[in-house]
Amino acid sequence: MANETKETIEEMIDNINVKKYIRPAEGNLGTKKLKKIKKKGLRSTLERVEKRSEDAARKAANYEILLVEEPGYLEAEGIEKTFNITQKKLKENLEDEVTSLKTFGAYSLDYTRNGRNMVIGGRKGHLATFDWQSNKKGCEIYVKEAVRDVKWLHNELFFAAAQKKYVFIYDQNGLEVHKLKNHIEGNAGWLKYQDTSTGKLVTELRTKLGQCDVMAQNPWNAIIHLGHTNVSLWSPNMSTPLVKMLTHRGPVKALAVDHTGTYMASAGLDGRLKLWDVRTYKCLQDYYTRTSVSSLSISQLGLLGVGWGPHVTVWKDAFKTKQKSPYMNHLQAGTQIQDINFCPYEDVLGIGHSDGISSILIPEANPFQTKKQRQESEVHSLLDKIQPEMITLDPTFVGKVDRASREMLAKERKEEEEGLKNGSKKQESHDNKPSTALDRFTNKNRKIY
Repeated sequence: MANETKETIEEMIDNINVKKYIRPAEGNLGTKKLKKIKKKGLRSTLERVEKRSEDAARKAANYEILLVEEPGYLEAEGIEKTFNITQKKLKENLEDEVTSLKTFGAYSLDYTRNGRNMVIGGRKGHLATFDWQSNKKGCEIYVKEAVRDVKWLHNELFFAAAQKKYVFIYDQNGLEVHKLKNHIEGNAGWLKYQDTSTGKLVTELRTKLGQCDVMAQNPWNAIIHLGHTNVSLWSPNMSTPLVKMLTHRGPVKALAVDHTGTYMASAGLDGRLKLWDVRTYKCLQDYYTRTSVSSLSISQLGLLGVGWGPHVTVWKDAFKTKQKSPYMNHLQAGTQIQDINFCPYEDVLGIGHSDGISSILIPEANPFQTKKQRQESEVHSLLDKIQPEMITLDPTFVGKVDRASREMLAKERKEEEEGLKNGSKKQESHDNKPSTALDRFTNKNRKIY
């Protein structure tokens, strides 16, 4: 009796799953409606369509287990700690994805926005792209000069490589498309913006801070974070930094900003790893590191990856409370970590080191991409592009009402008209008040900490 009840429940669950995949246009008639059809030829045709539709829906329900659109996580049992679980234990039934490229030195890497493709650049001139999930190589070239960093553009069709002196753009076949002669090695301390759609140089800003080895972008508002002794925040609309933050007592070695634009992680040569709230510019947590950190990365679900020496440490909920122990540890023995990056929509952390590249499993690192997100990713990437004039600390200011008084607005309008007539620039008033609405907003967001 119990077995019959169990079988009945399983059949009910199967029927519910099958109904979810039956198309509305067919397979919904049912036996009663088919019997009411008088024409035998039509009835037999509809019965065949009904059967085929049901078979297809049943197969789709059986393959539902293969869908990977919900994140899993690593859960320890009893007194076991997650940071003691090694990659060897996780990959007992999986093939370790390690590429040995000792000849070409330390590697930098980057993933596309959908997490499907990877580009790698070796310090001694090796560039390659491939679909890391299917191990299908895209292109491979040797530029015979140093490669400092690599970055995908808005999709997998083009990528940029910062080489010995200039920045080059290559297509998916490895052909050189552009040589950006304006983007030379940054010893002089210039920050330059290039529009990759039109090919025009948007602006170039002199930081007056010397050579910069650390740069990160805030994905929420497109503000650029530069790391010198301080961390400075830059917009293409201003020739001076919007914010200056005194973060470390020595040079900044690594920066990372989460995708919500709320938190920032910084590491310095002083052996400190600090976590910041970008909204208030206050330090939330302060950690000690045994050696200087070489790379930082924040996953879409808030995991913090830290590369130092031959080690990679992953911290969970590090921005919320001070953690006593890491979430996971990984040792890449005999190497020096150069770059780490969480793969979007996958529980994978890519590591570039002196012997090549590696991919390790980090459960609960990123949410999985849904079918709708995959279909609309190309359109969203084009629509999300904004004009350089709209890049500010608060991107929500677009569409807000200017609450300045009528007298001030009339005064601004009069000054603009006089400036146009005289052909001269507007002069600031004696009380140093901003002269326009944009200046009022911009100066309001200029802060020094």
